[in-house]
Amino acid sequence: MLPRRYHYMLYTSVILLYIIGLFLPNFYLHTLTAGLTILLFVLSVPFATRLFKILGGVFTTGAAVLMILYPEARSGAFFYVTENLSLLGLLLMLPWMNSVVRAGKFDKRINQMLAAEVPHLGSLYDRALVTSYTLVTFINLSALSLSQDVLRKNLAGYSEKLQQSFISRTTLRAFAVALCWSPMEILVAISVDATGISYFTMLPYLMLVSFLVLTMDGVFGRLRYRSVPYEPLETTKHVQMSDIVKPILVLTAALAAFMMLIVVIGNSAGLDFILTVTLVIFPFAFIWSILMQRRKRFLIIGFRTWVERTNHMQNFVLLFVSLAFFSSTLNETPVLEQIQAPFLAMEETPWVVLVMIQLTYLAGSMAGIHPIATIAVLIEAVQPMFDTVNPLSFAIVFVTGALATAAVGTYGVTVTMTAMNTSQNPYRITARNMPFALLYGSTGTIIAVLLL
Repeated sequence: MLPRRYHYMLYTSVILLYIIGLFLPNFYLHTLTAGLTILLFVLSVPFATRLFKILGGVFTTGAAVLMILYPEARSGAFFYVTENLSLLGLLLMLPWMNSVVRAGKFDKRINQMLAAEVPHLGSLYDRALVTSYTLVTFINLSALSLSQDVLRKNLAGYSEKLQQSFISRTTLRAFAVALCWSPMEILVAISVDATGISYFTMLPYLMLVSFLVLTMDGVFGRLRYRSVPYEPLETTKHVQMSDIVKPILVLTAALAAFMMLIVVIGNSAGLDFILTVTLVIFPFAFIWSILMQRRKRFLIIGFRTWVERTNHMQNFVLLFVSLAFFSSTLNETPVLEQIQAPFLAMEETPWVVLVMIQLTYLAGSMAGIHPIATIAVLIEAVQPMFDTVNPLSFAIVFVTGALATAAVGTYGVTVTMTAMNTSQNPYRITARNMPFALLYGSTGTIIAVLLL
């Protein structure tokens, strides 16, 4: 059995074979890729968390039952497992973008905003939102721990209850809205490919939702905490905000260049969005590190981070491979029509369907179902409506409804991580952030309804 520390080699081999197969289609190459994907799935089972083992088991068993009931679904079943490899490829490359930001020490410099002087906790709330939002845009999940650690130190003089409330509100809510328009967010990529709507068509509306919700929560948070004076630690140093502006401007320019590259390369080469992002990340990050004169640091940090993250992708392997197996099987059976029926029954009132999608996400997150699993089923359920209803509306709700759960998913990674970092019950975090999740999802749904 391959030791876990070498799993990254197998992950990389599978993704490379898959990408080569896209450009040079070959039956034997496709067969090898499918076989190695199944091996990867089997090797991932012992190391996956209980929740993902359950999800993987449910989807795999569901596919097996459908094949028993409907023999027509067995044709080509061996190759079903490769359908979501593009998503695993994107996850495989994301650590390199994280690493170039860390190599340039942008994360530490931006996080200094939390140490700047403010008169009361209402002002700190706004600053924590903006800091976490900026960091999440570039380093994703790593930003949570980074911001939470700094806030925990700065709030050490306050009651534990206030610390827990403040940290779980600011960081989780910023995380949820920051990813709404990120080209590196996998739920955005799935929505782009599923609806056929270009990323740049979706971008203005996703940014509108993101900034609206961030602003509203900032106003509410400022009002909530403005009566509490801020008492910084003695070790807190004065920080000039002008020192923070430069790295933010550099990161903004880099992100804009990254998005333009995706569009230019994707359109000129005729590649889909997910594949384009996957292929562009490393070359872009490497060139950026050279321009910053941080190439060596980038490669050292990047390789270490990439190996560590890739060796711990077992949860997503179980989810994506089993989901691909189930979805592909489902598409070949009449059962899909039964799943579509409740949604298609509301075809004359599409706004109801959009609300149903939002509520389905929330219900699923309460049951521990990952939004990626939910979106896969929802896409199959509402796809027939794309011909009669503006698919842009569905794309917006697919993204906003899914990401709203990042602040309330009791069994999700973000809530669980926050619960551990702040020593509080995850159910309390869910209850505290539920009004925000409803506000976030509803804002996306309202804008989607206006576009029908």
